[in-house]
Amino acid sequence: MKLKEQKLLDQLREMSDKHIGQLKADIKSGEMSVQMYQQQAVLIDQALQSECDMDVYEMYQGCAADDVEAVGDADVKEIGRITKVTFRQDTDKLSKSLDDLQLGEIDVMYESVLDLKATPVLQDTTDVRVAGDSNRPDPSDVTVMVVNDTDTVLVTDYYNQSVKSFYTRNNQTRHSKLSLGGKPWSLTKLTHNQVAVTVLNIKQIVTVEVNPDLVLLSTITTSKQYCGITSLTPSTLAASSRSPPSVDILDMTGNVLRSVSPRHYGSKILQYPNFLCTTRTGNILVSDGGTECVLCLTPEGDVVFTYYSPIGDTALMSPRGITSTSTGDILVTDYSPNRVIHLTESGQFVRNILTQQDGINQPQGVCVEGHGHVYVCLISGVIKVFTCKH
Repeated sequence: MKLKEQKLLDQLREMSDKHIGQLKADIKSGEMSVQMYQQQAVLIDQALQSECDMDVYEMYQGCAADDVEAVGDADVKEIGRITKVTFRQDTDKLSKSLDDLQLGEIDVMYESVLDLKATPVLQDTTDVRVAGDSNRPDPSDVTVMVVNDTDTVLVTDYYNQSVKSFYTRNNQTRHSKLSLGGKPWSLTKLTHNQVAVTVLNIKQIVTVEVNPDLVLLSTITTSKQYCGITSLTPSTLAASSRSPPSVDILDMTGNVLRSVSPRHYGSKILQYPNFLCTTRTGNILVSDGGTECVLCLTPEGDVVFTYYSPIGDTALMSPRGITSTSTGDILVTDYSPNRVIHLTESGQFVRNILTQQDGINQPQGVCVEGHGHVYVCLISGVIKVFTCKH
């Protein structure tokens, strides 16, 4: 009886060990499967995030073949790695389809030529004052953009500490106002629907999106108080400082890449560089109200020309806004004599293109746009638009 009992216990132990071993093996296999499924889930996420068609297609093929379950199965036929997927187009079918396909029509619009020899004609006057203004408007700089096929006028309002846009939609004149918490002075185009604006008293440059309603994009804190600003490249700006007087080349985070303070016969040219503009050749035009001159600089700081005229009708007394046309001509406002002066691309005086007789009284910012129009900011709180074309 004892011997039989021991024999049965040995058989039971042997059977238990066998089944326990099998269960442990099953558990281990299950854990490995879970781990492999987790790894494949990570790979699938990576393939989807990579947006690579080859990666996505290869992962799909692996899942379809049930590669995870087939790991270690020698009977499963291996599938080669995809190296290339080729699309062969049926040229005949494509040609026949295109013959009947109507995609639309192409309209070609040519830029109107700004004829600076023509007599300017007043076309429109825009009052910068809008609802909610607590102070009289003081438009200091202006630019014009075409956003969603809508001509949009942008202006900095110094006293009301805001940037404003004016446009017409559905035959209705509309506006947008973006308060900045500081006094904006100058602005420049960055892209077809973005501008950068200097804010004087809080040492900031802000970027604004134009839809044509205005949306604040970013605020760049600067080490200096900048007034004039112009875009040089998609990644660099030029901005002018009054203290100390200089023109700085900045990156889009506000870091100063280069500071320029040119001299003329041993004396500093810059005293109050109020406005800047980029020429068609990539140089920088500076309007300086202290030395009463217009200066042209290369981005490296070399002086291309200076326009001084201390006496006579051609003398600059208080230069402010400055702009360059597509032909290279230069327009600069002269605040005290109430006029807009036309200079050649090399800085030679041509004529007073607009005067007090044209309604120009204490002008500041000026710009031109593709329809042959000249926009001038006046201290009275309006923007006058003149047609000057063939």
